[in-house]
Amino acid sequence: MDWQDHGTILSARPHGESSMIVELFTAGHGRHAGVVRGGASRKMAGILQPGNRVSAAWRARLEDHLGSYTLEPLQSRAVILSDRTALAGLNAVCALLRFTLPEREPHESLFASSERLFDALAEGGDWVPGYLRWELGLLEEMGYGLDLGSCAVTGSRDDLAYVSPRSGRAVSRAGAGEWAPKLLPLPLCLLGQGPASLTEIVQGLRLTGFFLGERMAPDLGDRPLPEARQRLVDLLARQG
Repeated sequence: MDWQDHGTILSARPHGESSMIVELFTAGHGRHAGVVRGGASRKMAGILQPGNRVSAAWRARLEDHLGSYTLEPLQSRAVILSDRTALAGLNAVCALLRFTLPEREPHESLFASSERLFDALAEGGDWVPGYLRWELGLLEEMGYGLDLGSCAVTGSRDDLAYVSPRSGRAVSRAGAGEWAPKLLPLPLCLLGQGPASLTEIVQGLRLTGFFLGERMAPDLGDRPLPEARQRLVDLLARQG
């Protein structure tokens, strides 16, 4: 069994004396692991950094075996390592992809949006709104998407201010009524209304974090969300 693809390194961990087990998020084969022989060498250390884009050739005797990788560098994103906030973003993205995605299952749309985010992290600039959009897309891809188009109670598109923790649908102030304290705040930045402040983005991440942690995670084995995500949210909150 063998294939060739391209993707981004999510993690690399030691295997034996000189090898590494490397997880990639690939275009056509999803989250996929393999052994890189000699991966623990100094020569390979720079290539096997999470966030780097590589060309991969995978080979195994049988399809369900771990198999081995031959990797060639395509794009280094090592510049992320010099920016504390961007590094926290990279760690959060890689951790969430490893946490949520089934092994060896293609997710082409999510792969494309993840590659754009990885590039934005490497380029610097204001990538934080893109990260929030990426989390919304991750929820959508995994079947937990939020419906923020209209009020779940009245059908109105006006004055949307809350999200139902049960359905993930938006609720207007009028529709919320006395139930407002039990609903989740809906930041205006998720409705595309004006530029997003860092404070609003953090509010948005708390909203997506609820559905990631309280809705999706239990269905994946009731594991806690990766700590890397919370470290990013805490860092952004301190900067806001």
